[in-house]
Amino acid sequence: MILLNEPRTRRRRLAVGAAAAGLLATLLTGGPAAATPDPGDGPAAQKDVSASTQAEVRQALESGEIPGQDEIVHSANIQHVTNIPKDVLPGTNSDLAFQGRYAFAGNYDGFRVFDISNPKAPKTVSQVLCPGGQNDISVSGNLLFLSTDASRSDSSCNSTSQPATEKSSWEGMKIFDITDKANPKYVAAVETACGSHTHTLVPERKNVYVYVSSYSPSATFPDCRPPHDGISVIKVPRKSPEKAAVVSFPVLFPGEGTDGGGNPGSPTNPGVSKTTGCHDITVLPSKDLAAGACMGDGILFSIKDPEHPKVIDQVQDNVNFAFWHSATFNQKANKVVFTDELGGGVGATCNAAIGPNRGADGIYDIVGKGDKSKLVFRSYFKIPRHQADTENCVAHNGSLIPVKGKDLMVQAWYQGGVSVWDFTDSAKPKEIAYFERGPLTTDTMTTGGAWSAYYYNGYIYSNDIAKGFDVLKISDKRTDPAKWVRLSELNVQTQPDYFD
Repeated sequence: MILLNEPRTRRRRLAVGAAAAGLLATLLTGGPAAATPDPGDGPAAQKDVSASTQAEVRQALESGEIPGQDEIVHSANIQHVTNIPKDVLPGTNSDLAFQGRYAFAGNYDGFRVFDISNPKAPKTVSQVLCPGGQNDISVSGNLLFLSTDASRSDSSCNSTSQPATEKSSWEGMKIFDITDKANPKYVAAVETACGSHTHTLVPERKNVYVYVSSYSPSATFPDCRPPHDGISVIKVPRKSPEKAAVVSFPVLFPGEGTDGGGNPGSPTNPGVSKTTGCHDITVLPSKDLAAGACMGDGILFSIKDPEHPKVIDQVQDNVNFAFWHSATFNQKANKVVFTDELGGGVGATCNAAIGPNRGADGIYDIVGKGDKSKLVFRSYFKIPRHQADTENCVAHNGSLIPVKGKDLMVQAWYQGGVSVWDFTDSAKPKEIAYFERGPLTTDTMTTGGAWSAYYYNGYIYSNDIAKGFDVLKISDKRTDPAKWVRLSELNVQTQPDYFD
């Protein structure tokens, strides 16, 4: 692999051939991206592309418009510190969590624990085989939480795939004791309606509340029938996690019949996902606030009563947002960045044909106070580098970089790589650094790239679907103050008050 130490000035422009135009039409008019709009189980998925698209990609490679296959490129202010390839867990790498000197990396086949006390040489502490996509992961104290959003024969780590139409099938939350990081112990499981695609922790002294996001019900699924316009709330006693149980199912989108009250999606709103639950929720416990990215809707709600969250405001963008995927507050809690996972994470949407406003971030100001707060749209942000039409690329998971007086964020874009950007001016966001690899393949659409990119105690950590665990270091006067902010624990969907 080649490291470029100078800023890249190549033009990032790719033509869009007939096959790519056909894919674009599917992305924009096909309704919900998929039952599970994230890459699926097992190895990176591949999809054939036309001969004309292959020729365009080859031409772009030869002309230098995109990096070479697997070539590493980055801005001058980012250093690629190291990469740790996947090991005994061959599945898709997913989310990350942090505690002390440890990083916890989800994988569709289980999870991996790294010792990152020396970020230049992370060491594997343990790897736990426990299949059940997508294995979204969080930690709190001596507990680790793992989401299962794949219908399984039972709740064990030895389960096998089983249709959701069978009543005995299981999906939900798994809980591990990580007192000994080298030997995590599976201690509890809680079944939840429609499984657990993602989850969010609301920690208290004696208990941990878990907000479980899931969606895509069907009348044929005994444990996941419509309407499904809410979230499962699990209460986990810290000293007795085996007593974890669902304590409520708050409906966030009340409405009549099986359609509920969220975005109706296509055909009413062509190309927009119908809201049948939430994809991801971010909480800001210090402000008793939460932001939900819920398929066709973005919501702001109060979590003063964690068992009964209350919706404050609800917004839609039926022009440019296809699938509301995730949310990030700024430090002052007067802005929310929502992401649109156009194409479900498996499409090539970072090109001229899609444009700068789709598959992007939407920046919203929070105007007003308390229960009268409103989400007000300000602008979109998308990485400025076009990617090959064999690269899945769209807005995905990121975190704040804690600098007082500034709104800075690092974010994963699948094969678009890792982007650091500034949204201090909500109306004029701008990129200030980036890291990426060239396409995994040039003759097929292959799913890969950075799933998550988070800033933790001076470094950026990224979990690459195919390539493994990346460590990056940014050196820039705009981000340097963040090096002095130290956390003992970080679950990005449970945002800390960095300067409390």
